[in-house]
Amino acid sequence: MSVSTSGSTVAADGCPSEGPGAGSAIDPDDLPDGLVVADATGRVVCFNAAAARITGITPGDALGRPVDVALPLQDIEGRRWWRLTDPYGGLAIRRGQPERNLLLGGREVLVSARYVRSRPTGPVERLVIALRGTEARRRTELSHAELIATVAHELRSPLTSVKGFTATLLQKWERFTDDQKRLMLETVDADANRVTRLIAELLDISRIDSGRLEVRRQRVDMIAAVRRHVQAQTTAGQLPDRFLIRMREPLPDLWADPDKVDQVLGNLLENAVRHGEGTVTIEVGPASEATSTEGTSVTVSDEGPGIPEESMSRVFTRFWRGSKRGGTGLGLYIVKGIVEAHGGTITVGRAPAGGAQFRFSLPVATPAFMS
Repeated sequence: MSVSTSGSTVAADGCPSEGPGAGSAIDPDDLPDGLVVADATGRVVCFNAAAARITGITPGDALGRPVDVALPLQDIEGRRWWRLTDPYGGLAIRRGQPERNLLLGGREVLVSARYVRSRPTGPVERLVIALRGTEARRRTELSHAELIATVAHELRSPLTSVKGFTATLLQKWERFTDDQKRLMLETVDADANRVTRLIAELLDISRIDSGRLEVRRQRVDMIAAVRRHVQAQTTAGQLPDRFLIRMREPLPDLWADPDKVDQVLGNLLENAVRHGEGTVTIEVGPASEATSTEGTSVTVSDEGPGIPEESMSRVFTRFWRGSKRGGTGLGLYIVKGIVEAHGGTITVGRAPAGGAQFRFSLPVATPAFMS
């Protein structure tokens, strides 16, 4: 591949160079990252538009100048980077520099370099420098900081409750009746479960982001799982007639992680109960009716106000909350990660009665001991 600038052809490993193939050349200004190339004498011969945007230096001020003058980079401690790396006079076995965060006139820039040699230990013939802005990294860091702040905020309330009740019981045990002790211990138990759930969510997010979410496939009876979660909701105080289960059988054998399927069902039902209104309808049927993949499909619908059309694209992102009724805003992000780890799909839309409708499909797959 080659790139072209100012009428000359630029090879992918440096620029400029003359030769055939210019018809398929790519203009360096079309590259999304900054590209700076210095020749064997250390003078800049290529400086694309992205490099100008990232550094704030015009190509006219950079081309033809020594690279250390055109790009006076410093490390975080204020040391001159070119003096530290010495690409032209340093070790002849070096092939480049890994990406690192450097300073350029007060700007933060991500810089990596490649030393192009005609033979392994020969002199540097071209120095190819890639530049990237730090906006993407800052967004990632901001997302991580927001995650930590959210979890810390959610942990503070139950931990304060646990600490308060346990301290009171230890200090004044004899003053409380058995019923009062039971109430306090039940509260402590509920808050401890909440802390455990938050920590589990945090671990799930870490595994999803790193692609390390493990799926241990076993035979799953989806209809029995749905009934079990509906029973848990009614045991917790919901009216039985608020739930309607519809089944379209026969269902194909489904091999999935039962714990993670429970996590998906529990989250979707809890969202429908907490944020929706009216009857919560759960439909279970073959996925092949809606997709070309054999598997099982589950749809959870409610009769509430639903999700605004402009918000549907953000439902499965971190910290999205459909209402101000609490929650970390992480549940649906985790649900999507679990479903996709199974090779399935999940969508959101508007239910026939006007509320929110979530549908996820899981492929039949194979059991863990056969994979």
